[in-house]
Amino acid sequence: MTQPTYDILGIGNAIVDVVASAEDSFLSRHDMHKGAMALIDAATADAIYAAMPPGQESSGGSAANTCAVAAALGSRVAYIGKVADDPLGAVFRHDINAIGVHFPTAPLSDGAPTAQCLILVTSDGQRTMNTFLGACVSLTEADVDPALVGACAVTYLEGYLFDPPAAQAAFRKAAAAAHAAGRRVALSLSDAFCVNRHREAFLDLVANHVDILFGNEAEITALYQRNSFGEAAEAARTDAALVALTRGEGGSLILQGNETLRIAAEPTRLVDSTGAGDAYAAGFLAGLTAGETLPRCGRIASIAAAEIISHYGARPQTDLRKLVAASPA
Repeated sequence: MTQPTYDILGIGNAIVDVVASAEDSFLSRHDMHKGAMALIDAATADAIYAAMPPGQESSGGSAANTCAVAAALGSRVAYIGKVADDPLGAVFRHDINAIGVHFPTAPLSDGAPTAQCLILVTSDGQRTMNTFLGACVSLTEADVDPALVGACAVTYLEGYLFDPPAAQAAFRKAAAAAHAAGRRVALSLSDAFCVNRHREAFLDLVANHVDILFGNEAEITALYQRNSFGEAAEAARTDAALVALTRGEGGSLILQGNETLRIAAEPTRLVDSTGAGDAYAAGFLAGLTAGETLPRCGRIASIAAAEIISHYGARPQTDLRKLVAASPA
């Protein structure tokens, strides 16, 4: 097997994020479920955007955030995601290229505009997301280049992308290409509501196509419909070769075969939980593709997640490589 050109290939929704602080009453007025992600149409997006307090706008999307953090950690990264040939699409492309991520996906020239996610962060650090998918739904199998997939050590799939039906076929094509090249496939469950919408499809993907599974407590219990986190974790152990599950302040759990590792959370002040899971996956995969031990992968993941939640936005604002280098081996 040839050496990979890239460490990580992310496939996901290419979205421009708008992040603003808000009171719980704002969520109630707009019928939002705190801490969840809801899909909205263009008219609703316009209405929420107009009502939101001033916010921070940046390129986002779950897998794109993971790619950005991994690149900041020194990984070689590529990304597949669909934007439109419009001003927001140009912003997204410029941003992701500027941080060193290879982004070859052709823009959508005739169709919906580039996607946006309106994120409201309450005083407890919880983020509530309202996503207009726009051009994202136009990503298909044709956007997956088997040669690019085969050149990447790990192909990382974003669960949010399961909402557009054509994307599920793209995932399976990417997984098949990765395994044909002797590479690994990782999946982030992304959101419990998303898991509930597509449980059977997720179960099939995890059992038959995924080598590395990421999720949090709500997502893993939703997937396996278990009453406790422990029961759900054991069910995941039988489906995926490597499982990494986050538990907020409770740290994370890494399962491989009969091995169970408990990783402590990195101490920090929670400001905005947006992107915490994305950053954890980035740190874990950056360590894994660099040949680190599983405990060290979990440690790097925790450091990355802690940095992200210490400020608004899902992209790092501190030199992550210095943070990792300064931590005990």
